[in-house]
Amino acid sequence: MKIAALQMVSTPDVARNLDAAAALIARAAGAGAQLVALPEYFCLMGRHDDDKLAIAEAPGDGPIQQFLSAQALQQGVWIVGGTLPLRTGRAERVRNSSLVFAPDGRLAARYDKMHLFAFDNGRERFDEGRVLEAGDQPVALQAGPLRVGLSVCYDLRFPELYRALMQPPCDLLCVPSAFTYTTGQAHWELLLRARAVENQCVVLAPAQGGRHENGRRTWGHSMIVDPWGEVLALQAEGEGVVLAEVDAARRDEVRTQLPALRHRRL
Repeated sequence: MKIAALQMVSTPDVARNLDAAAALIARAAGAGAQLVALPEYFCLMGRHDDDKLAIAEAPGDGPIQQFLSAQALQQGVWIVGGTLPLRTGRAERVRNSSLVFAPDGRLAARYDKMHLFAFDNGRERFDEGRVLEAGDQPVALQAGPLRVGLSVCYDLRFPELYRALMQPPCDLLCVPSAFTYTTGQAHWELLLRARAVENQCVVLAPAQGGRHENGRRTWGHSMIVDPWGEVLALQAEGEGVVLAEVDAARRDEVRTQLPALRHRRL
C-alpha cells in the first residue's frame, strides 16, 4: 500500500491553506497513494495562539471537516487530516484533533492530542496549554489492510503512548507535526526512527516545513521510516509530497528476525 506525507507551510488564511492541501492531496493520489496524511495545523498557522478559537468547529460539522470528507471521497483515499481545532464546550479551550476520513468520505476515527507542547529557551516561548485541552485516549483504526496508530507532534516524545497503540501491533504510526526549527533540528529524526525501531512498524510523519507568515519557522523534514529505522523518503523544506510503500513482507521479516515485540515484559 502506497502512503504519502504531505508537507505544508501553512498561513493565517484558512482558505489558502485548504487550497494548498487540496493540491497536495491530488498530487499524492495521482502518484498512487492510498493513504495520505496532512501536517499538524494544516488549516491554520495563526498569528496568535487564540486564533484557533475563532475557527474552531463543532465535532462533525464545519467547513474544514467537510473539506477533508470531500477530498477523501473525491480522490478515493484515506486522509489523516493533520489537526484542526474542535470545540470543547469551554469558550477558551479547544481540542487539537486529528480526524481520519475513509475513501467513501465517512469519518473513521478521531484522536485528540494528549501531550501539549511547552518550551522556553529564553528566545522562543510556546505553551499549547493556554488554549488547548488535552485528549485522554489512544486511538488506532483499521485503514484498509493497515492498522494505523494516531499521534500528534509532541506525543512523539512519549513512548508509552506508542506502546499502548501496539496492543495489538500497528502496521503504521502516524505523527502529523509542526516541530519548531530548534527542537526539530535536535530531535525530530532521532525520535521518529526510535519509534519505528522499538515498535517495528512504519512511521509516517508529515510536517510543517519552512518560514511562515506569522514569523515562525518550522523544521519540516517530512519523512517515512521503515520498521528497521531506515528513512525511505524525506523532504527537508517547502511544500511537497513524500511517498513510500508499506511493505508487509519487510515488516514481518524484521519482526521474525528480531522478535522484540514478543519479548516485552511490561
